Amino acid sequence: MNNAVNDGGGAGVWSATGFRPGTKTGAGAGPGTGSPSGTPGGADGDTGDGEIWSGCWVAERLGVELVGDEGLGELLGLALRRNPKRAHLLVSHVLGKHIPQSPAVVYGYGFALGLRVRDLLGEDEARRAVVLGYAETATGLGHSVADGVGLAPCLHSTRRPVDGVARAGGFEESHSHATSHLLLPENPGLLAGDGPLVLVDDEFSTGNTILNTIRDLHERYPRDRYVIVALVDMRSAADLGRLDDLAREIGARVDLVTAASGTVRLPEGVLEKGQALVARYESGEGAAGSSGTDAQVVSEAQGAPGRPALRVELGWPDGIPDGGRHGFTPEHRVRLEGALPAMAARIAEALPSDARRVLVLGFEELMYAPLRLGVALEKLTDAEVRYSTTTRSPVLAVDDPGYAIRTRLVFPAHDNPADGPGDRYAYNVAGAGFDAVVAVVDSTADTPELHAPNGLLARLSAHTPSVLLAVVPSYVPARPSTVPPTASSTERRSMLPEPLRGPDFSSYAPDEVGWLLQDLSDTKLEAPTEEREEAIQSGGAHYAESLPVEYQPSDAYQELFHNALAVSATRIAQAVGVVTETVLAERSPRPVLVSLARAGTPVGVLMRRWAQHRHGLDLPHYAVSIVRGRGIDANALRWLAAHHDPADIVFVDGWTGKGAITRELAQAVEEFEASDGITGFDPEIAVLADPGSCVRTYGTREDFLIPSACLNSTVSGLISRTVLRADLVGEHDYHGAKFYRELAAADVSVAFLDAVADRFDSVDEAVDAQVKELLSTDRSPTWEGWAAVERISEEYGIHDVNLVKPGVGEATRVLLRRVPWKILARAGAGADLDHVRLLAEQRGVPVEEVAELPYTCVGLIHPKYTRGATGADGKAVSV
Repeated sequence: MNNAVNDGGGAGVWSATGFRPGTKTGAGAGPGTGSPSGTPGGADGDTGDGEIWSGCWVAERLGVELVGDEGLGELLGLALRRNPKRAHLLVSHVLGKHIPQSPAVVYGYGFALGLRVRDLLGEDEARRAVVLGYAETATGLGHSVADGVGLAPCLHSTRRPVDGVARAGGFEESHSHATSHLLLPENPGLLAGDGPLVLVDDEFSTGNTILNTIRDLHERYPRDRYVIVALVDMRSAADLGRLDDLAREIGARVDLVTAASGTVRLPEGVLEKGQALVARYESGEGAAGSSGTDAQVVSEAQGAPGRPALRVELGWPDGIPDGGRHGFTPEHRVRLEGALPAMAARIAEALPSDARRVLVLGFEELMYAPLRLGVALEKLTDAEVRYSTTTRSPVLAVDDPGYAIRTRLVFPAHDNPADGPGDRYAYNVAGAGFDAVVAVVDSTADTPELHAPNGLLARLSAHTPSVLLAVVPSYVPARPSTVPPTASSTERRSMLPEPLRGPDFSSYAPDEVGWLLQDLSDTKLEAPTEEREEAIQSGGAHYAESLPVEYQPSDAYQELFHNALAVSATRIAQAVGVVTETVLAERSPRPVLVSLARAGTPVGVLMRRWAQHRHGLDLPHYAVSIVRGRGIDANALRWLAAHHDPADIVFVDGWTGKGAITRELAQAVEEFEASDGITGFDPEIAVLADPGSCVRTYGTREDFLIPSACLNSTVSGLISRTVLRADLVGEHDYHGAKFYRELAAADVSVAFLDAVADRFDSVDEAVDAQVKELLSTDRSPTWEGWAAVERISEEYGIHDVNLVKPGVGEATRVLLRRVPWKILARAGAGADLDHVRLLAEQRGVPVEEVAELPYTCVGLIHPKYTRGATGADGKAVSV
C-alpha cells in the first residue's frame, strides 16, 4: 500500500468506474506532511486488482469522487449518512470504528503518526506536549498517537458530563448529529501549559472543528505551537489557506501531519440527492448495485436469539483510567502495558476452543482500552482477531460489495446519556462470520439496557455463537485536594482509587473504616506456616509476600476468647477513652484516624466510636499497610495528603512490642517527605497499650490481654494481614489484603467492638481522671522494651531481635502465625495468659516462667528453623 502523502506522485481519482491515475486536483499539501514511518498496510477491504472499491455504490448514485493519493481508496470507502447536514460519510478501513480491522493495523497507524509528531517536535518539545483526541471516532486514534509520541499525556473530548469535574473547554461539531464536546481533565493544569498541543481527528476536511477548538483553547491557554494530526487530509481548495490564516491570527505555528491526502468532489445538489436516496432505500425500494446485482438495503440485521453473554473478569489494574476522558499519562501507559498480557489471557481462556474468527467490539468513546486488549489478544491467539466499536452515528446500511457499511445492528443506548435515550449502532458485525464477539464496555455502561432483550448483547448473540462481556471500571477522578499538592503528587493521586469499604471489603460498616488497600481476595497467597518460616529465615522470602493459613481456633479456645472479652472489656474501654482524649487534647481537635492494618484497625474503630459517644464527632478513619523493612504504603499517604491536612493525621496501632513499627514509621515518613515534598505527617503512633514505652500517646502502659490479639481475621473485619509482593503490587498500587468472606460464620469483629463500646458510659469518670494525670506527666519514651528484647535475644542465643516478640499480643501472634520455639511468661501472670497457655499446649511449645520480665510474656520464634523442626527439641509437632 502506498501511504505517501503529497510526494508529487501516485495521484488519481476514485470514482464509480474505479481508480484512474492522474494529477491531483484540489488536494493541497499542508505544512509538516510526509509519509508515515512504519505505517502498516494490508487493511481489510484493500482494493487490489479486480477488487471493488467500497465507495463505488455511493459514487455511482451521487457522482461523488475521491481525488488524491493512489492509496486513498485503500484507506477510505463511502456510505450515506442519515443526517440532514451532510450526505456522505468517509468510512475509514483503518480507524476501527465502522469496519472491523486487525487491531495491530489500527494501532499501528496511530502509533506511526505519533512517531512522526515526535520527530517533528523533537524530544524536548514532545515531552512538554499534550495530545487531544476528538470524540467519538478519534479517541482511540488520539491515544495511539500519544503512545507514538511516547512522552506526552493525552486527553480526549467527551459527550459524557461527569459530576464534580469542571469543564476546561468545549466546542460544537458543525456537521455532527450529536451533542457538544466537553473537555474534562482531572488535572486542570493539563491544558494550561505552554508546550505544543497536538489535536487528533480521523479526517481533516473543512477544518472547522479543529480550528474552532484551537481558537477556544488559545483564548484560555495560549501557546506557541499546535500540531494537527489526521489519518486523511481531505480539505477542498477553498479550505487550504485557513491554517495559515489561523496561525497569523493567533501568532502561533500550526503544523499538519497526515497519512494520506486528497479531497472529495461533490456535485451540485448532493445533499438533497443523498437524503432522497436514504429515504428511498430505507423505505424498502431496491436498485441495481455496482456489482450488477440488486442491492439489499439492511435497516436492521436480524438473527435468532442466542446464548447469554459470558462475563470475563479482566483484572483491570486499580487506578488506571479506562481512557483519556480525564487524562492519561505516560506512567499510566507503562502500567497498562504490563497488565495487558494477563488480561488478554483471561479473554483467551474464556473463548470457545474452536473460535477461529474473533471480534473485539469497543463502545462509542471507549476505543483505546478494547483496541489494546485486541492487540494483546491478537499476539496471544492463533485466531483471526478483528476490532471495531459501536457508535451513535446513524448510517444507511446496504449489503453491496461496493458500499462500506454492509450491515447494521440497532440497539438502545446503555450508558444513560446526558442527551437522553436513543439508538446506537454496530456496523459490519452481522454476517461477518465471527465465531465470538468480545464486547468491551466501561462500568458506567454495564446497565440493564445493555442486557435487555433488545440490547447490544442480545443483538450480538443472534449473530455469533459466543458473546463475551468484559467490563473496564469507569475511572472516577479524585476529589479536589484541600492542600496544594506538588505536580508529581497530583499526577500520582489521580491514579489512586477511593478506599475499599464494607460490606464489599470487610465486615465492618462502611462508615467505620475505609481501607486504602487493593483487594487480593481471589489470589492464592496462603502457605503452610512451616514453609513460610523456612523461606523467611533463609532469606528466600519476606514475611509480607505470603499469608499464613488462617488458624481457626477450637471451641475451647473461642470460649476462652469470649470469657476474656467479658473480663477485659471495661479495661479496654477505659484505655480507648484515654488514648482518644489525649489525641483530641494534644494532636488535633478534628483528627483523621489512620490505623495500621490490621491490628490497629479495631482500635481505630473504637477510638472513632468514643469520639462519637463523648463529643458527637464523626472522625474519618482509614486503614493503611506498613511492613517491617519495607515501610508504609506511600500511595496511601499520597491519597491521604490529597484529601486531608497531613497535620490532622494520627496513626493508630493496637499495642507496641519492642517498638520496631514505631521506628519503621518514623523512617518511612521522613523518606516520603524527601521523595514527594509533602510535609506535615506526625509519625508518632497512638496505641491502646504501650508496654515497651515506645510512644507518648497511649491508653495504658500495662501489658494485658487485648482480646483482639487472640484471633486473626475473625476479629479484624475478616481482613488478612497486608501483602506486599512485586508481582501483585505495582509502583502506583496500594498494598494488598484479602477479605475472607467464607469465614463469616466465625466472625466476632463487630461483637468485639460492641462489647467494648457498651462499657463507655461506665468509664467516663475514670477516663477523665487518668487523662488529667497523663497530660501533666512526662511520657517521653524510655525504650525499655527494646533494651529487654536485645538482652533476651543474646541470653537465649537467638542473636536476632526480629525473632523476639514481646507482649501478650505479639506472643499470641507468634503462636498463631509463626513457628514458635518458647514462651517466656512473667512469674505469677494469671488469666491474661490463659489463651497463650492453651495455644502453646496445642502446638507443643514449652512455657517458661521468668522472675523478672518487663512484659507479661514474650514469644520466641524458632531461631534455627528447618522444616519439621517446630518444637523446642527440634522435632515436628502436629497442631
